[in-house]
Amino acid sequence: MKTAEGRKSLESGSYLVFLALVTLAFIAVIWPFVMPILWATLAAIMFQPLYRWFCEKMGGRNRAAIATLLLITIAVIIPAIFIGGVVVEQATALVLAFREGRIDVAGWFTTVQEALPQFVRDNLDLEGLGTAELVQQRAQELARESSGLIAREALAITGSALGFVLAFGVGLYVAYFLLRDGREIGTRLLAHIPVAGDIAERLAERFLSIVRATVKGSIVVGLVQGALGAATYWIAGVPSVVLLGLLTALFSLLPAIGPAIVWAPVAIYLLAVGDIWQGVLVIVSGVAVIGMADNVLRPILVGRDTGIPDWMILISTLGGIAAMGLAGIVIGPMVAGLFLAGWSILYLERNPQLAQASSVETA
Repeated sequence: MKTAEGRKSLESGSYLVFLALVTLAFIAVIWPFVMPILWATLAAIMFQPLYRWFCEKMGGRNRAAIATLLLITIAVIIPAIFIGGVVVEQATALVLAFREGRIDVAGWFTTVQEALPQFVRDNLDLEGLGTAELVQQRAQELARESSGLIAREALAITGSALGFVLAFGVGLYVAYFLLRDGREIGTRLLAHIPVAGDIAERLAERFLSIVRATVKGSIVVGLVQGALGAATYWIAGVPSVVLLGLLTALFSLLPAIGPAIVWAPVAIYLLAVGDIWQGVLVIVSGVAVIGMADNVLRPILVGRDTGIPDWMILISTLGGIAAMGLAGIVIGPMVAGLFLAGWSILYLERNPQLAQASSVETA
């Protein structure tokens, strides 16, 4: 009786208001480090099997967590920083070349235009891109806007080097404890969620499967396609291969035709300027290698873990990027998956006969 009365007093309106205010204050305090915490959480989820393997081999949780962090740093973080530096360097050089007129867009356009069918030329005229001078002007305007964006991003990174180091350290520190104590922390969180226990467990299981499938399906497949694209562009003698490879990886987030947005224009230009075998190589690689990588790898890595339609993945990914930057690549589909999971659980709870039929079919 006393326990029930104590619980009732704790759950009274005033205490819940106090709890909500304290929670909001805590979120406001840690908000500057929310992105490092997010990436640390994703890393702990993805590398949990590796951590357990180290636990079996090394016989200690602390040593296993440290070994996992070292491997993540060497295999993921250091290469990402190096590739990011190369991309910024190549993008800056390309933008400056456009801005200063050292890249003859007009000459390239004239060569490509002469190789195009007449109906394509007519459509370019209607779009205001029918002359080389207009294309040159549009390209330089885009270059000026892009150069300003790159300059602002570079200034933000170099101007807050201490903040970057601090955020990086916080991310590694949090990842260490999430790797070591992630299961216990997850169990406690589920116990405190004001939802029925079985529903909370189903949501948690769905959350973990969506995170793993999103990371493997979006990031891993994208990196593979980007690497294959960069190798193709390098063999074909195209400049700025790292930048083009990154663009191929980013556009691979778009279902079906994503990477073709990058390699198709490259192939068209190569064919138009007379580099026939290079253009054919890019087309063959784009269709048979880069494109097929998604069809081969995604079913193996992802399977049916997400259950999210392609159109929703596209919208949630683009919306996530627009709202949160690169983190939106993971957060967008993850929110979409939880949205579908939450509503499907509610539907099954309201229609228990369907839930029973589904469990029988699964068995």
